[in-house]
Amino acid sequence: QVQLVESGGGLVHPGGSLRLSCAASGRAGETYNMGWFRQTPGKEREFVASIMWKGQSPRYAGSVQGRFSISADNPGRAVSLQMNDLKPEDTAVYYCNADSRFSLRDGVQGAHWGQGTQVTVSS
Repeated sequence: QVQLVESGGGLVHPGGSLRLSCAASGRAGETYNMGWFRQTPGKEREFVASIMWKGQSPRYAGSVQGRFSISADNPGRAVSLQMNDLKPEDTAVYYCNADSRFSLRDGVQGAHWGQGTQVTVSS
């Protein structure tokens, strides 16, 4: 059983910053490609960013490129998402996602999900 535990999120003004973290617990020695998706009411969950299990090949959605940065705190087991210059349209529930086989990208979601953390950008 793989569990993803998220932390971070909250309320921030436009132009501000937040940092999300996610740690995976699972079988000892198992590693995961990890990333983040986000969802707003009435919309499908959308890809935000991902990184491979060795901490290589970061990917970003075009809407966050240059503002968000994903890093492997513990390659294959924990990631962080640094979000800078936040905009109201970044408001969403952010979900950590992980998969032991597939790389995460737009249109490809992993098998394991966190519980979600709310990010609200508002003045």
